[in-house]
Amino acid sequence: MPRTNTRSRSGTRGPGLHHDRRRAEIADAVLDVVAERGLPAVSLTEVAARADVSPGRVQHYFPAKRQLIEAAFDRGNARSEARIRSRLGCDPDEAAPDEVLAVVLDELIPYDDASRAHLRVRHDFNARALADPAIADRVRALHAGLHRRLAACLVRCRQAGSPPREGEPEATAVALVSQAEGLAYHVLLGTAQADTARATVRSALQGALAP
Repeated sequence: MPRTNTRSRSGTRGPGLHHDRRRAEIADAVLDVVAERGLPAVSLTEVAARADVSPGRVQHYFPAKRQLIEAAFDRGNARSEARIRSRLGCDPDEAAPDEVLAVVLDELIPYDDASRAHLRVRHDFNARALADPAIADRVRALHAGLHRRLAACLVRCRQAGSPPREGEPEATAVALVSQAEGLAYHVLLGTAQADTARATVRSALQGALAP
């Protein structure tokens, strides 16, 4: 297949890199708005002000508000993945499965300003998914991938023991994620302490990994 504009789309220079960087900056601005005021507050003018660009520039990169929301959803998940890799010190596929389970579940509970902002956005998307089929499709796909990843880690952790019952690792993964996300909601709301919530999830994980 012929390649075009190779110089502009590779390396560290060119309009391609600038385009990607500007899109990321605008998506970050959307995340800031959602973290503070929720998805209904997202608008061209508000996002433009946060990104320090004109509304026309925002519309140039994202002609429709739907595209802004989708880009922010993907950007938030990418940033979460980056935090997980940083905490593991390597790609999750190369880390010990019990460490991946612990870190991924821990990331679902707020523990600093960045994780609190991310989880506010995540829960806002979850709530919006109940009334928006397009967002629901993205949220379902995100959860399906997360459940598969954790179920695979559970299987790897148990390979030395008795084989799991059919469907059991997936059900356990769903239960662990649901518990973490439910507790995270209460932490964000202020009706539960973050340290207590994280300890509860860790205890549940230890129980799931017990022989």
